[in-house]
Amino acid sequence: MTSADGLTVPGKPLLEMRDISKTFGTIKALSNVSLTVHSGEVHALMGENGAGKSTLMKVLSGAYRADPGGEILMDGIPVITGDPLKAKSSGIAVIYQELSLAANLTVAQNIFLGKEISRFGFVDRAAMADRVQPLLDSLGVSFQSSTKVEYLSLGERQLVEIARALSTEARIIVMDEPTTSLTTRETEKLFGVIAALKDQGIAIIYISHRMEEVYQLADRVSVLRDSAYVGTLEKKELSAKALVSMMVGRDISSFYKKAHRPPAAGRPIAMRVRDMSDGRRVHNCSFDLYKGEVLGLAGLVGSGRTELARLIFGADKRIAGTVELNGEAISISSPREALGAGVAYLTEDRKALGLFLDMTICDNINMGVLGDDAKYGSILNFDAAKRRATAAISNFAIRTHSADINTGSLSGGNQQKVLLARLIETNPRVVILDEPTRGVDVGAKSEIYRLIDELAQRGIAILVISSELPEIIGIADRVLVMREGRIAGEIAATPNNPIQQEAIMHLSTQMDSREISA
Repeated sequence: MTSADGLTVPGKPLLEMRDISKTFGTIKALSNVSLTVHSGEVHALMGENGAGKSTLMKVLSGAYRADPGGEILMDGIPVITGDPLKAKSSGIAVIYQELSLAANLTVAQNIFLGKEISRFGFVDRAAMADRVQPLLDSLGVSFQSSTKVEYLSLGERQLVEIARALSTEARIIVMDEPTTSLTTRETEKLFGVIAALKDQGIAIIYISHRMEEVYQLADRVSVLRDSAYVGTLEKKELSAKALVSMMVGRDISSFYKKAHRPPAAGRPIAMRVRDMSDGRRVHNCSFDLYKGEVLGLAGLVGSGRTELARLIFGADKRIAGTVELNGEAISISSPREALGAGVAYLTEDRKALGLFLDMTICDNINMGVLGDDAKYGSILNFDAAKRRATAAISNFAIRTHSADINTGSLSGGNQQKVLLARLIETNPRVVILDEPTRGVDVGAKSEIYRLIDELAQRGIAILVISSELPEIIGIADRVLVMREGRIAGEIAATPNNPIQQEAIMHLSTQMDSREISA
């Protein structure tokens, strides 16, 4: 528990994890990690991707069994590890970063999955819907308990995951990157729910790479690095310098080390998009993207940013619109045609739409260029593929001991690096990056920003979609803002006139920042 001045109040811990270790083959995923959490506390857990945060939480939830020698206690009583049902009955609920909903079921059916309400031997769907709707209302969602999950956006699905966790009588709720896909208003609603849970004495273990969220919410912050516990900071001790130093073992003074390059007169246009529409979510969008430019695409979740990118890439069917590359009109009706023309696209949902998780890192990196090294036109050159993957692992600082392990075993940040490596191997002229740092730690973010700047310096045109305004402002030369499926305006950066968050928010909502926060 904490006092008003941010100091931890001594008392019996609700949760104690003592000397937790976990080994996978020869890989030490956790090394004698300890964590103490009190009732009514928001305890942030931070660290780079691969530091061991998710593994530690999977041990807590019972998904993994810890190595002999460690123990977990609730109210001083040992909890059986490696048993999800025992963990749940002990009051532990986990919202994982990657969603686990059944798309063909309703919101209510997902929340009650495995604990359905029955009447006379039949599932009582009406009763479940009635129980769930007040919970959804408290989160301020716009959909109903009877809505099928397949019709929800990624941000809305995240809210369903949160509602499912809140529906249990949990004493500890683990939230792993819960706001990644949420709008500003949805995030504020979630923070209100967290405050209410604290008042009820429920403990929150909050995993996030967004430092502003940690500053706002956390009573204490514990940091893992290289699978080991580094230390814990009280609220009054929190600072970016202290946290980054603990997380990466070095000082990162600035993520955005670049000089903005506003389009100069006469600079060639790499891609020209005109009147792009799908008749539903995107309406008459037109813009130019210059060679060597980083063009940001901002807007609230649901504004049509991803839908516009997918239309350009040929992943979705358009009813109108044209695309020119280097002044030449091209026909793109499929992702294959887009890649052939030199347009590459990094999806926001790397697991469902980007990676082959049950295939090796080597296979994933080479997936887009398998034919380039083929012998006699059809025989794959495995030696060349292995060399390419090994070089990419080094260039992208992918944390792995081998290119031959399954991509699904990597942390979220390292999976993102694999996807980026595969994209760059196709030698694109235009790169579309949809939420490129979603679920990525501060160290990996810095590496991705460096890569984006290097690609721009090589003359590659880059379109970046991001929900994080500081990210868009830091890396973009210009920003297009979408609202309700249309491009609401454009903001250009100059050395003496940087892009302002307020200007983006105004175009996104037609309100200024004071009205939005009111």
